[in-house]
Amino acid sequence: MTWPLVLHIRESVIGGMGDNIYFVWLIRWYQKVFLEGQGHPFFNPWMNYPQGWNLSTTETSLATALPGVPFSYFFGPIAGYNIAMLLTFILAGFFMYLWIRDLTKSNSAGLIAGTLFAFTPYHMAHFVVGHLNLCGIHWFPLYFWGLHRIVISTKKLDIKFILLTGLSLGLIAFTSMYYLYMTLIFSLIFGLAYLIFTRFKPAANKFFWLRLLAVALISLPFLYLALRPFISLSNSGVLESRSLEYAGMYSASPTDFFLPASDHFLFGRVVSKWFDHSLWNESSLYIGLAAMILAVFALLYAKKSTHRALVWSAVIVIPVSILLGLGVNLHWNNQDVILSIPGWLQPVINKSETPVYLPAAWMFNHLPFFDKMRTIMRFGFFASFFTYLLAGLGFAQIQKSTAPKWRTPITLLVLAVVLFDFYPGTYSALVLAPKPRAVDLWLADLPDDGAVVQMPFSESSDQAQVYYTLFNKKPILGGDFNANKPVQFEEISPVLSLFPDQESVALLKHLSVEYIVVDTGAYSAVPDFDQQMQTQGLVLLTVQDGQSVYTFSKP
Repeated sequence: MTWPLVLHIRESVIGGMGDNIYFVWLIRWYQKVFLEGQGHPFFNPWMNYPQGWNLSTTETSLATALPGVPFSYFFGPIAGYNIAMLLTFILAGFFMYLWIRDLTKSNSAGLIAGTLFAFTPYHMAHFVVGHLNLCGIHWFPLYFWGLHRIVISTKKLDIKFILLTGLSLGLIAFTSMYYLYMTLIFSLIFGLAYLIFTRFKPAANKFFWLRLLAVALISLPFLYLALRPFISLSNSGVLESRSLEYAGMYSASPTDFFLPASDHFLFGRVVSKWFDHSLWNESSLYIGLAAMILAVFALLYAKKSTHRALVWSAVIVIPVSILLGLGVNLHWNNQDVILSIPGWLQPVINKSETPVYLPAAWMFNHLPFFDKMRTIMRFGFFASFFTYLLAGLGFAQIQKSTAPKWRTPITLLVLAVVLFDFYPGTYSALVLAPKPRAVDLWLADLPDDGAVVQMPFSESSDQAQVYYTLFNKKPILGGDFNANKPVQFEEISPVLSLFPDQESVALLKHLSVEYIVVDTGAYSAVPDFDQQMQTQGLVLLTVQDGQSVYTFSKP
């Protein structure tokens, strides 16, 4: 499913120069922190120089990145990233397999559910764009497995599953703040639905509450350590609150859940021709036809199943997940659905038309931190997760009603259908060997007298500039600030956008910049650019593949 990445583990990634190379850098940073004893895991003094960069302005994803660190040490950070990414597939499938096998006592059912979960189009899409944090879906089976068991347990405490639930929640927190937030919301929905379908019998047992309390106590230190930097940044205003209109841009369409993903090897191009998949990397929420059919079997056998309450709880969570994934207002084909307001009502509300607002709009305005999230459609992922749970339960019922000699052939047939349903085709065209620029290798040989800045300054806040520091070994004024911009970066950007005027050059000198890397093509239309640089006291050191390096003239 990820072919041919396995052939290029040490030197290439799948996708372009995007978030994948940021995570390559991050794994190298964690290697420096944890294996070389230098620095703090969530703060880098070389980015956003001289203020430094709190990595919590984006995802730190410690629990997903850390397994790649030993491989980075021996084989390089690209290998560390690739192996950490591939582990998300292995562990997602394996942990879902373990849960379903525990529920059904069927290896085949676990295999089908694990395959569905490991290669869900949501996972594949974030793999392609290099979202190592969002690919860290493998903790969810462990968490909900443990949560379900502590609800139904007849033991007083059931230490094994208390630990499983608490620790996996902590690992979710150290994977993605999105995932922690969504997990807490769906835990509440799932738990309440389960209690309703069991007529609140578990709640009548005092040990149920003690088990929940024990889970909270175990997870609390992890949640505190994971949340503390984000809460601090939020209180300081660094984590931006989004507007309702902005959130609306990242709302899923109903078709995203029921039509094949845009990268499907056979149907993807056809589907994308008729439906707008311009946000494919986020809107790849296709649940899967095979999964939905198998889930129906779980419903058909629900009355006879020992997991009746679990089945119907999942049935509640799935549409809620879809509804939340649809975002703050209804979209169709990636466009707002707009309703005309009757003429008699227009004077009352002072509108002639309105979007169709959804429950997420209320949550956006009322729940704490909800408005910090950029991409609400990610809530839709849990529809797939709980459908695969039902698919595993449904396939187990099929196996039970099938003659033993047919069970293996049926398992292989269903497995083939699942893989066909999700298969994206080869990624050969997307294999990229990220290389340093010539200018970065040249800078590496210069003294560490100060920082580097990339001009135009708008080019300073992307993943590539962070990656290049692995080679030039210099502090930079920029960083990966696509999500949230540090205070210093916000303050200096308006001034540096006017480079090379006198004020911007003076600011660079004040910030201890020694090397100014200029993308000469971006200034080709600026009259007398070289003369302006000389007038400001800047000296040209070298030109490397379209990048000119200047420094301040010495007295």
